[in-house]
Amino acid sequence: MIRNLVRHGVLACGLLFASHAIAQDRAQPRLPTVELTAGMHVIQAEVAHTYNQQSVGLMHRKKMEVNEGMLFVYEVPQVRCYWMRNTLIPLTIAFIDNDGAIVNLRDMQPRTERSHCSSKPVRYALEMNQGWFNARGLKPGFKLRGIPLAPAVMP
Repeated sequence: MIRNLVRHGVLACGLLFASHAIAQDRAQPRLPTVELTAGMHVIQAEVAHTYNQQSVGLMHRKKMEVNEGMLFVYEVPQVRCYWMRNTLIPLTIAFIDNDGAIVNLRDMQPRTERSHCSSKPVRYALEMNQGWFNARGLKPGFKLRGIPLAPAVMP
């Protein structure tokens, strides 16, 4: 009986990893959006809440409209790192603290596995077309509005 449980557990893990790998072979369907504001600028941000949504992110997408982005929402503030494997468009990522303030920005090149990390623990990350923040003069310390500011779960 234990052997069957182990075999089924291994099979279940294998299927989980296989489904995750398959999901990274194509763009995920558009996720629900939230409207964010950065001063007078309005952003339509898809919200990635789940591990699978966050793992796929903007992979395999060929373009993103000017004021569109993807917001990654986490329960626990942590140093977060991103890479661009299978991502086809250049992006800038804003790492955002619990209050909606930009902590730091990083430009990311397509199809690389170089890590781009937050400079301190954050709850959110917002990916936009590369240069979007710079073109609008948005720098660390600037506060974005509209982010779903649910209380953090402390580790």
